[in-house]
Amino acid sequence: MDHLYALIMAGGGGTRLWPLSRRSRPKQALALTEKRTMIQITVDRLKGLLPVERIYIIASRELSAVLHESVPQIPAANFIIEPEARNSGPAAGYGTFVIEQHDPEAVVAVLSADHHIANEDMFQRAMRAAYSYAGQGYIVTIGIAATFPSTGFGYIRRAGLIGQSFGLQVYRSAGFREKPDTETAIQFLSTGMYSWNAGMFVWKVATLKREFERQQPVMAEVFTRILAAPDSIMSEWNALANLSIDYAIMEKAENVAVIPVDLGWSDVGTWASIYDILEKDANGNASRHESSEPVHIDATNTLIFSEKTVVLLGVSDLVVVETPDAILIVHRDRAQDVKAAVDALKARGRGDLT
Repeated sequence: MDHLYALIMAGGGGTRLWPLSRRSRPKQALALTEKRTMIQITVDRLKGLLPVERIYIIASRELSAVLHESVPQIPAANFIIEPEARNSGPAAGYGTFVIEQHDPEAVVAVLSADHHIANEDMFQRAMRAAYSYAGQGYIVTIGIAATFPSTGFGYIRRAGLIGQSFGLQVYRSAGFREKPDTETAIQFLSTGMYSWNAGMFVWKVATLKREFERQQPVMAEVFTRILAAPDSIMSEWNALANLSIDYAIMEKAENVAVIPVDLGWSDVGTWASIYDILEKDANGNASRHESSEPVHIDATNTLIFSEKTVVLLGVSDLVVVETPDAILIVHRDRAQDVKAAVDALKARGRGDLT
């Protein structure tokens, strides 16, 4: 238990949750599904598993300062600075190399700061099982029960049973699959052998270091040089390839295990995903407000984020998000496209709104 750690990756921009999510305060620092911020929820979820002194967060310098306001219990020294976004591969790798400097025997759970998990008891069981097998030299991934043929998530196929831990079955991985088309996703679900890959991994630092040295030797050398000469991080970091941890390591990693589990998981990435998480009234309407309740008249299946009184009359499936300087109105079916609004504002010279 003395060697269990968590590395929370908190560098995402959250542009699909504009206008609430901005560069200066993206979704990780926002209270989107309840009164706690996403980073607070993520840290609180680890209570009982490991002390806050062994929770690390990797993000930009500016965002680290914002996040620390939400989770002041995390030591400032545990914020690992990512000079520039280089995807999850460099973030997970560098964060693991940093933790190894503090504890060469560390077993690290790599988690995201923007996941919704309804069943936190099951999450803790899955983490305990994953820590156990990672301690034996496996790279363990948490396989999320696929509830529909999603084309927005990657998948992992399980092979033979390795064993059990904390009442959960642990399987060998038969490989990762990229985001499929609809027909392929339907086929995956029909086999009963695939889970969603939510990017939750657990590994010993020595195990991952060997994989980086084998598969991404340039990255491994850069991480080592940065740790030896911290002032070189700006120039060294900019030379790193922009790779996801799946592509950089997991797709060709050795000794990978998967624990399939139903966590009530959701990737909080769009307004549609937030709508799915929030409680609805009898007509399917959801809202988040502190001071003024919305009014729905013949309105169904809508989502409202606003401190003003919003009245919806005779409409359905709309998302309305109001901030002091912007209002978004979008059909829920187009929630995935909100990033296009951010791009359009930048193109018009309105970066101040993004």
